[in-house]
Amino acid sequence: MSITPLMPVYPRCGVRPVRGEHCHLIDEDGTRYLDFASGIAVNLLGHSHAGLIGAIQHQAATLMHVSNLYGSPQGEALAQRLVDLTFADTVFFTNSGAEAVEAAIKTARAYHQSAGNHEKYELITFKNAFHGRTMATISASNQEKMHHGFMPLLPGFKYCEFDDLEAAKALIGPNTAGFLVEPIQGEGGIRPASDEFMKGLRALADEHDLMLVLDEVQCGVARTGTFYAYEQYGIEPDILATAKGIGGGFPLGACLATEKAARGMTFGTHGSTYGGNPLAMAAGTAVLDAVGNDEFLSEVRDKGERIRARLEQFIGNYPDLFELVRGRGLMLGIKMKAESRPFFVHLRDNHQLLTVAAGDNTLRVLPPLVIGDAEIDEFFDKLSAGAASYEIPEQS
Repeated sequence: MSITPLMPVYPRCGVRPVRGEHCHLIDEDGTRYLDFASGIAVNLLGHSHAGLIGAIQHQAATLMHVSNLYGSPQGEALAQRLVDLTFADTVFFTNSGAEAVEAAIKTARAYHQSAGNHEKYELITFKNAFHGRTMATISASNQEKMHHGFMPLLPGFKYCEFDDLEAAKALIGPNTAGFLVEPIQGEGGIRPASDEFMKGLRALADEHDLMLVLDEVQCGVARTGTFYAYEQYGIEPDILATAKGIGGGFPLGACLATEKAARGMTFGTHGSTYGGNPLAMAAGTAVLDAVGNDEFLSEVRDKGERIRARLEQFIGNYPDLFELVRGRGLMLGIKMKAESRPFFVHLRDNHQLLTVAAGDNTLRVLPPLVIGDAEIDEFFDKLSAGAASYEIPEQS
């Protein structure tokens, strides 16, 4: 057999972590890496948070899974906490971000079709977005690299330029059910939407009775310095998809909605075998215990501002390499003058610094939210050494 036991859909690198300590990963050969990737914005409490580990251990020894045929004291409690912290009135728990976005798409369609408006099924989405890898979520994106081999796409999506309110308005038609947007594009290059764009989408949704659906899978759960990024725009969505950081490393996602938006989500319309299992609820509860308070969020904002200021000063030393810094909180991107992936590999392989490459020639900086001054200084030491030793590839 030539195929590997793990289906070869990932171009896996030579880093092979077997252990984590706070903000570091340790390879099977003992090499230590500073983790400013956080499992792509997942490990927001790092890799050895006592509260999260203890909650999972205790729940694993108590009850892991029963099915959603029964009442869920654990799920009810975590859902209530999310309702109390957000715009939402109700929550559906999933196992991943893609599932959360799928639930959000269904919720938006069901809002209209439960009232007999069966023609309203299209969501206006935005170019360079990433919403997941299921058929619906790749169809919601215009990225051809995710479409290859999986055609035909599912109908029901129109693509629009990101942060272009007039273009979004022009796409509204008789089949429009709502907008699906990342307030800050992650895979697309850490590109925050403007205040005018987000407020404008909210106004258009209100004017035309459309659903404003936010994908906060990457930018949510304290990552940007508020519990969800929408708070920084002075708006509230109708539906929101969340995952990644909400489980701190345990598979967990959720679709949040207002009572009005969820009017079509009735008995039998949706489900998940594992969604909301007691073990996941314990992990989510431990995460909220740590991050769902003003003191923690204030610290994230402070650390984000300090790192951003140092980054902006740092890139001035390498005008041929870097262009600008953007993002919010501890979701930061360094836009490079050329493709970011070779530099990302250079930092990983030669300086034991883990970051994440993204679109628009951007290097994602996504550290655990619990980083301290020592890890910040280590990051800049490694980044500086990496920039000083990097040879810019010749353009073909």
